[in-house]
Amino acid sequence: MAYVCLLLSGAALLISGLATLGALPRRDAAVLSLVIGSIQLLLGITYLAVTYLGNVRLDSTAPDADGGVQLLLSASGMFLFGLTYVYVGLDFLLGLGSRGLGWFCGMVAGCGLLLAAAWFPEDPLLAALWLCWSYLWMLFFFSLALDYSRLSPLIGWSLVLASQATATVPALLGISGKWPEDPATAGGAAACIAALLLLAGGMARRDGRRNRRLAVVVSNEPLAADEPLVGGGGSLIGKRGI
Repeated sequence: MAYVCLLLSGAALLISGLATLGALPRRDAAVLSLVIGSIQLLLGITYLAVTYLGNVRLDSTAPDADGGVQLLLSASGMFLFGLTYVYVGLDFLLGLGSRGLGWFCGMVAGCGLLLAAAWFPEDPLLAALWLCWSYLWMLFFFSLALDYSRLSPLIGWSLVLASQATATVPALLGISGKWPEDPATAGGAAACIAALLLLAGGMARRDGRRNRRLAVVVSNEPLAADEPLVGGGGSLIGKRGI
């Protein structure tokens, strides 16, 4: 079930990234986030209950310490993703203002770092993935809680590029039984993810430069004879949609 949740996360992250970049309506992303988050919460509860009860029936005792820890770590990740997607969807659909969501993302980013440290001895690849996800949550914290709205292009490109590399592809590997566990593969994956995040930063800077050039061109455009500086629709800037 954890791999199914990861596969769903790939879709949610991709659509959210495209919506952040303005390629899709935000309402579409909000509805999908709400649906996927709800499914993940249900899967997390089912996974926790079925796995724990299955271990008890097989052993006639409670699960051992190592198995219990891994069970809780896996379920924690599913719940953190599920709650985030549900909160994102409700925040937009109900117009909550996003500040609470930003602080929640900051808290989840800290939890993600702890999960990365906890998984590192057993599964270094999963630890590397949690580091990347923590970075994404931290971007949302700075953007929503601390009002760094200029991070939106970086967030959008990071979500689009990281969604497949950190969610869809690993999920397919896990579902097919080919999840890599050696440190060398985890190191290579971490390097590829870091390169994608750097590429996202470059794409965001490119978009920023392009938007600034467009703003300069529009601001220098001469007014038509019948185009007032301020009209019924507000300022000239508002009228031209910038």
